[in-house]
Amino acid sequence: MIVVMGATGNVGRPLVQALAEAREQVTAVSRGVSDAGVPEGVRHAQADMTDPESLRAVLDGADALFLHDGGGSAHPFSPQDILDVAKAGGVGRVVWLSSQGVVTRSQSSSHGDVGRSREDAVRQSGMDWTILRPGGFHSNAYAWAGSIRTARTVAAPFGDVGLPTVDPADIADVAAAALREEGHTGRFYELTGPDLATPRQRAEAIGDALGEPIRFIEQTRDEARAQMLQFMPELVVETTLDILGEPTPAEQLISPDVERVLGRAPRAFADWVRRHIAAFR
Repeated sequence: MIVVMGATGNVGRPLVQALAEAREQVTAVSRGVSDAGVPEGVRHAQADMTDPESLRAVLDGADALFLHDGGGSAHPFSPQDILDVAKAGGVGRVVWLSSQGVVTRSQSSSHGDVGRSREDAVRQSGMDWTILRPGGFHSNAYAWAGSIRTARTVAAPFGDVGLPTVDPADIADVAAAALREEGHTGRFYELTGPDLATPRQRAEAIGDALGEPIRFIEQTRDEARAQMLQFMPELVVETTLDILGEPTPAEQLISPDVERVLGRAPRAFADWVRRHIAAFR
């Protein structure tokens, strides 16, 4: 049995689908998971990562666990407590979805320090582990969906700074491989897309898929900060803006790890847009 935490998220949902298609026994776990949110035959359970005891019944007897850092807007939780419950339940393998910023921002932000401490908990858990370190997600473009639907506009800072964002489905496929196959224990995988794309170029790609032009409005850093503070902690906002505006060479590096694990190139942003264009119509 493989337990997937955050099963209704941008990575968790395609991961559950991939594991189900591979005929694995899967338990999909999140606060609001339901029959409608999982493939046929997949067991699901509502549980809270901030309450590790609520996970005990879910994890007892499981073989492997997919766990993530919660993202910038998640409620605080202790991965150590979850890992302790998992190990007590017999889980022998964990795949941890971390962040590239653990490495690239470890010396310049406490956000990186928190991520590093969580990775350390995974590495010291006594289980076989694999750590995934993606940069930005293609799906961050969902933040533009409302303005595109209503006004065919995108507002974003640093319009001409490129980053190699990654398809969440590629992250999910790498996670599925690490959960199911041998040879991934003790590995760190940096996960990126196949090329650098700027916010302006991503807006154009959405316009191309819609068949209508999208007007790009470049925000100032202060304008972007005010908008992001509505749904992200201040510390995460500042680190995110630093990455978006002044990425390090490592943050603009295109990693070979998706292709190494999956035997195919990572999907481009335009591919993601075509699959999810209904969100922007």
